[in-house]
Amino acid sequence: MTDTPAAEDGSTSTRIRLQKFLASCGLGSRRACEEIVTSGRVTVDGRPVAALGTSVDPSKQEIALDGEPLRIERKKYYALNKPRGVVCTNRDPAGRPRVVDLFPPGGPRLFPVGRLDEESEGLLIVTNDGDLSQKLAHPKYRIYRTYHVHVAGVPNRPTLESLREGAYFAEGRFRVHSAKLLKKQRQSAHVELILTEGHNREVRRLLARVGHKVMRLKRVAFGPIQLGRLKRGEFRTLTHAELAHLHEILERNQSGGGGRSPSKKSTSSGGGSTVKTSSARAPRSGGGGGARSKAPAQDKRRTGRADRRDERTRRGAGRTEQGRGRKPAR
Repeated sequence: MTDTPAAEDGSTSTRIRLQKFLASCGLGSRRACEEIVTSGRVTVDGRPVAALGTSVDPSKQEIALDGEPLRIERKKYYALNKPRGVVCTNRDPAGRPRVVDLFPPGGPRLFPVGRLDEESEGLLIVTNDGDLSQKLAHPKYRIYRTYHVHVAGVPNRPTLESLREGAYFAEGRFRVHSAKLLKKQRQSAHVELILTEGHNREVRRLLARVGHKVMRLKRVAFGPIQLGRLKRGEFRTLTHAELAHLHEILERNQSGGGGRSPSKKSTSSGGGSTVKTSSARAPRSGGGGGARSKAPAQDKRRTGRADRRDERTRRGAGRTEQGRGRKPAR
């Protein structure tokens, strides 16, 4: 079934799948909108609809959620510095402060891309673009998430390297793209972790597995978007350049151009330094014996002179033996 079938009068109908329309209205990612449809909360022309294959024509039909009519909204994109104690869900029975409560009322229906748990803080992308949200959160697009974490104890280099190797949990294998020690304190440390996925409490669970409790966790970057000097609880509109960069990364990674693992010749080590494989060719100059030596050439000349002397000696011995009527020794 196509999304734009021809109508009986020959005109083109603007029919789209119901979950795609809900995402266009800012109700969440496509997957979240599928759950909304199957929950039975959506009506089309007053009739409840719970089938995912349903297509609708927003220009001719009235679609409502919980009795409230829906309209396609203009896309909005924000960067927010989420404070601790704020939850990312839009529906919280416990009545805790929500991310959407940090935005002025009466605006578009917004939702965060991915999640930060209640005790975590830092950068969140908040939008009403369900399609973009789904792509940014999907592991196959490899959007890097950068975290600065204050942990109890000081992780050593093998510990940080083990985070790159990963550990297995109920959801599968968790691992970081890179782990770097930023600063040591007496009984704690600050580390930088970069991940390409966003499993539930992934950073906390990984660090707990290697024996380091998280004392504070802040996301400082999401792909090319930086937290910068944005204060807690404040937000800003993403620039056209930032959006273009995001779309460029998504397009490149979707086609397989940017999803490759980092080169093995240069990998980030646990201590923040870079480990590089040594070159197969020795340097022509420099310390450590890199300069050329003349000794081998001198030895070769000496060996050549000795060989010539031996050859002359053998020839002389041969002539002597021939004079005595004997065959020369070989």
